[in-house]
Amino acid sequence: MTVLQRDRVRWAWGLGALVLLAWSLAGAGLFSGAVVNGAGVRQFGRFAAGALSPATDGAFLGVLASSVLVTVAYAALGAALAVGLGAVGALAVARTTWGRRRLGWALARGALAVPRGLHEAVWGLLLVNVVGLDPWVGVLAIGVPYGAVTAKVFADLLDEVPRGPYDALVAAGAGPVVAALYGLLPAASGGLLSYSFYRLECAVRSAVVLGLIGAGGLGYQLSLSFSSLRWPQVWSCVYALSALCVLAVVAGRAVRRRVADPRPAGDRLRRDPLLTGAVLTTLAAVVWSWWYLAVSPATLVSDRTAAQLRYLLAAAWPPDVDGPLLSAVASAAVDTVQMSVIAIAVATLGAVLLAGVAAHPERPSVLRRVAGAVVRAGLLLLRAVPPPVWALVLLFVLLPGVLPGALALGVYTLGVLGRLAAEAVEELDPRPRAALAALGARPVAGWLYGVLPDATGPVLAYALYRWEVALRDSVLVGLLGAGGLGALLASRLAVFDWGAVTTVLAALVLLTAAVDLVSARARAALR
Repeated sequence: MTVLQRDRVRWAWGLGALVLLAWSLAGAGLFSGAVVNGAGVRQFGRFAAGALSPATDGAFLGVLASSVLVTVAYAALGAALAVGLGAVGALAVARTTWGRRRLGWALARGALAVPRGLHEAVWGLLLVNVVGLDPWVGVLAIGVPYGAVTAKVFADLLDEVPRGPYDALVAAGAGPVVAALYGLLPAASGGLLSYSFYRLECAVRSAVVLGLIGAGGLGYQLSLSFSSLRWPQVWSCVYALSALCVLAVVAGRAVRRRVADPRPAGDRLRRDPLLTGAVLTTLAAVVWSWWYLAVSPATLVSDRTAAQLRYLLAAAWPPDVDGPLLSAVASAAVDTVQMSVIAIAVATLGAVLLAGVAAHPERPSVLRRVAGAVVRAGLLLLRAVPPPVWALVLLFVLLPGVLPGALALGVYTLGVLGRLAAEAVEELDPRPRAALAALGARPVAGWLYGVLPDATGPVLAYALYRWEVALRDSVLVGLLGAGGLGALLASRLAVFDWGAVTTVLAALVLLTAAVDLVSARARAALR
């Protein structure tokens, strides 16, 4: 493809994105009718004022500490299960395992679409109908979907490893599994370890989200405080959650940087104390979590669980395909797409505006250092608070509908995308901006002409990745009343209409796969 053709393709994608955004904003009612709830401004002010006076009484702090331990336990066990399932699944879906049998490889990859396409909250609501109010609900709700994602990433890492040792072992008579363990795993171990700790970071946030739907922990306490309008307690929960996220992010980033940093040749045979300590600490946390939550494998194989599972499968099949339901599913799917598009547009715009300030410059002034710290702390707060909480906050000043859910997702996604955009800016070549500064250009001009052109590609690629995540998260805010497929799913679950639940879940999976395909094509056009 020539440069001119590539530019035309990019302009076509850009124009299509603008049309999609305009359609989404119109569907959210931004251009027709009132969207602001003036009566809620005073309550929003009380909420904001609570940030300066969080609850610090001993009784509540004791409850908060217990909630944090529950959240950590769910995150540790869920992430451990995800890594275990991902390791097994990676061997089943790796291209290396299937060789030239493309049909088998495609079917194995396709099987991962179902667990990946459903949000952890959806898994939680389904599992509570199988195992009841048991700690396994939170652990499996994190482990199953994360396990499918981890299997895909692990398989990609294994496929990128040189195949020489693997082919030699196969030629010597070793089976595919043994050959992969000894021929591919050692070379891919650094990337596998790095991604495993990243999954642990994500599991902390997922454990909080599951708490919002009743699984316990910090999210549950946050929900209780919010529903009773106890704003000081809400902010204490938010600050505790932010501290937990900071700890997870800092620890995970330290591990990933150590894995990415090649050690001197003489030190490669010795164990890295940081990586060894991180692995041992994580294993100890998993063992402690098993004891603290008192999970029992007997629950999963009990007669009651088997009976509930048989009943659920029988009631859920065949799916309900009557006309009114399909019409409702189609309308809810449109709302879900519009919600995700508005969210990713808000997040992308905010990330572009804040990335330069949030990035760590080489020689910052005192003012620049302070501004960067404030922006990074703000981004951390945005991504620490789950989207449903932002939706409830926005409902103080916005009328119910798609728009509050979309903006809540946008605010949360900005916290994540802003951090990724700042890291992308930090990795750019500083020489173009330095050259412009040497010629007398102002800092704003240096940013517009020396940084922004090179940062656009990576930031848009990150935004397209986050669009897929925003679509899944839109189901979460929908479950709590923001509309879309999540709201429809919640209404069908409330009356135990399992045939309709299957139809809605199938629509979710298909919609996620469609967005995944469109996102992949758009990222290819940006390259």
